[in-house]
Amino acid sequence: MAKDTAGNVKVTLIKSTIGKKASHKATVIGLGLRKINHTVELKDTPEVRGMINSINYLLKVES
Repeated sequence: MAKDTAGNVKVTLIKSTIGKKASHKATVIGLGLRKINHTVELKDTPEVRGMINSINYLLKVES
């Protein structure tokens, strides 16, 4: 049975959080990202999109 991926977004951390603002580090943790090149799949909600937009320079996003 195929997993339904509609309404999900894949987020990958591509840059380090060293030297970044504490709120940006907290957002990375809030998204569930741990290390560089770690990818998580999240529901595509306005809250998640807002978090992604605030740290977009650290991430790679795939729909």
